[in-house]
Amino acid sequence: MTRFTLLALGALVLVTSEGFRPLHAMADDWPQWMGPNRDNVWAETGIARTLPANGPKQVWKVSISAGYAGPAVADGKVYVTDRVLAKGAKNPDDPFDIKQKVASTERVLCLDAKSGKELWKHEYDCTYQISYPAGPRCTPTVSGGKVYTLGAMGDLYCLRADTGKVIWSKNFVKDYAAKPPMWGFCGHPLVYKNLLICLVGGEGATVVAFDKDTGAEKWKALDARAPGYSPPTLITAGGVDQVVIWHASALNGLDPVTGQIYWTVPLEPMYGMSIMGPRQHGDRLFAGGIGASAVLKLDKDKPGAAVLWKEAADKGAKAPKDRGLHPVNMTPFVDAGTIFGVDQPGMLRAVELETGKKLWFTHKPVIGKEEAEDFKGAGSGTAFVVKNGDRYFLFAETGELIIAKLTPTKYDEVSRAKLLDPTGTAFGRKVLWTHPAFANKCVFVRNDKELACYSLAE
Repeated sequence: MTRFTLLALGALVLVTSEGFRPLHAMADDWPQWMGPNRDNVWAETGIARTLPANGPKQVWKVSISAGYAGPAVADGKVYVTDRVLAKGAKNPDDPFDIKQKVASTERVLCLDAKSGKELWKHEYDCTYQISYPAGPRCTPTVSGGKVYTLGAMGDLYCLRADTGKVIWSKNFVKDYAAKPPMWGFCGHPLVYKNLLICLVGGEGATVVAFDKDTGAEKWKALDARAPGYSPPTLITAGGVDQVVIWHASALNGLDPVTGQIYWTVPLEPMYGMSIMGPRQHGDRLFAGGIGASAVLKLDKDKPGAAVLWKEAADKGAKAPKDRGLHPVNMTPFVDAGTIFGVDQPGMLRAVELETGKKLWFTHKPVIGKEEAEDFKGAGSGTAFVVKNGDRYFLFAETGELIIAKLTPTKYDEVSRAKLLDPTGTAFGRKVLWTHPAFANKCVFVRNDKELACYSLAE
């Protein structure tokens, strides 16, 4: 195991595809990871074209505790999860030490979106025993008057969105004998019709679908040597809805209603780090992780998939791959046949979807400065990419928000502003690896100490 393994922490983030059904949220809500349709498209208009020289107006800022989980915004409320160390407890000196048990409390916080005032909180004891135990990884999912949260040690809760009252709960370790992944449970739960589909683990239960209202198990499927960290991802192809599960060894297309396996294509990233949510673009499906990436061609007439191009992981490789994109802590954006995402080690890159051809790269939106392509100081570099109209908002690991134009030919930065200090660490540098929420013409961002709201209105 190498230091690259810490890269999986970015699994704090989930993505789906063009085929996702909205969660009945208002147009200006961000009710789950990567927005209303889990595609990182921010549809609001009337948004500032540039950021002020002294930064956007801060609406409010409140203190919270540690975590990688991004906020969700729905119906005038902000939901976020964090983790508080028990009195006298401390994290291991070695972040890779998964033998030490650390007494902790995980919390679900509900705040007023206009003021940041706490409306309610739900908390429960949660002993941590994972690498980089900073806190929960999954953004809350808000749907139908309920909020669903998944903690780093496998505590799944369904709570009333207005009061925080527990409706039902599961613990993946106790209920499914699932072994906590090295970096904790990271697969953001997916609401589909009457189901909540979760990456779980355990024998025959890599993925489990629960009745979203009662918690009753409806189906379970797949065996895998490790579940990985990639969220269940909904696509539409072959005339049907499919849920894509990317575990540590393969991509799988399943019937989201029954769990029936439609197809399986091997794709094995290094260290079991299947993290990003696979991205659909027409009849193409892209997925990538450390050392491995691929684009699949989805059948048009039936549920099925075949490899269009693929780069397999090679642990002995000394040079970067000639093609492809290998993200870690973020899910790339696919736009008009071009993939935009953070490649490793740590540069934003554009890649041709159809061939995997590399088009351009830049370190600036990730670490704040330009470096050569072989620069080694940005391992696991991270920036989250959200599209609004004809431009993109990028939230960098430096805590800076950036407005930029991304095309197949270049990266064109418009403006940037510092919002929060990075409070995590990676490879000797400070980092902020948390996906923001965009709602109510504002951006909501958090680190291990604070949650803040900034206006982005024109």
